[in-house]
Order: sequence, then structure tokens, then C-alpha cells
Amino acid sequence: MSRQTIVSEWFQWYHQDIYNFLVYFTGRTDTEDLVQEVFIKAMKHAHRFSGKSSPKTWLISIARNLAIDDVRKKKRRALHYSKPLEDAFHIGDHETPETFIDQEVRNQELYQLIQSLRKNYRDVVILHGIQELSVAETAEVLDWSNQKVRTTYSRALKSLRKMKGGADHG
Repeated sequence: MSRQTIVSEWFQWYHQDIYNFLVYFTGRTDTEDLVQEVFIKAMKHAHRFSGKSSPKTWLISIARNLAIDDVRKKKRRALHYSKPLEDAFHIGDHETPETFIDQEVRNQELYQLIQSLRKNYRDVVILHGIQELSVAETAEVLDWSNQKVRTTYSRALKSLRKMKGGADHG
């Protein structure tokens, strides 16, 4: 099977996962260009994929590195073109206006809480909690030990619960 065929299959299987990861990681919903860059880079470097991890893990590693590079470029240029996260939620996706509003409020609250976490907590919550990567896959993406992923994830969840409790009572 050719590299192009393999990466095309990966695109079909994982493009939505990569998009979702990038939305949470960058805090923007206009990440389609980054998604394309991930798969272009995967095509160019498919020969480096050793099969030690899943293709999804490898692609998320590429996405994370591209997102970090993208932020650095934007900071250097001092430009910021993005849609707010709220624009990602469309009323047509829900049965009633009340359901839409309730879901939007929950999504915004969760997103704001996650974005307020320390960077290492935010990274592990997005990868392990939201993207549902295994502990080993998360460790590979972050270049951490499995134990560090478990510990940091546990502390991040504790921090989220504490912030959520403070938001409910504050």
C-alpha cells in the first residue's frame, strides 16, 4: 500500500479526532488549515511512522507540534484570526432551544475551566480525558512516563472539581 493510500485512510478515520484535539488545544474553532497540515506532514514523513504507537497517537503528536509552532508564529506576527468557541455550536444540532442553551452553557463552562488549568494539566485533560487516548498514548504524545500521566491527570481532575465547586458556590 502506498504512503498516500495509508494517509488517506488515516484521514478518513482520524480527521475529526485531530480537529477536536486542535479545537481544545488551541481554543479556536478555525483549525481546518492545521488539520490539513497534519495530514500533509504525515504524508511527507510516513516513512518515519514505525508502528510502535497507533496512527492516531502519531497524528496527534504531529498536530500538537504544529499547533505549538502556529502559536509561536502568531505571537511573532501579533495577529489573531479566530472564531470564538461559541461559534462551534450550531442550534440545528439540538432538538430544542432549551437543550441548545443548556448544552452551550455546559460546553462553555467546561472549556473555560480547562483553559484556566496549568498547561501540563490542560494537555493531559485534553489528550487523555477528552480525546480518550490511553495512558501510554498520552505519555508518548507528551514525552512523559505513564506514571506522570496518571498522576498529572488525577491532579488535573481534582483541580477541575475544585474550580467547578468554587464556580457553583462563588
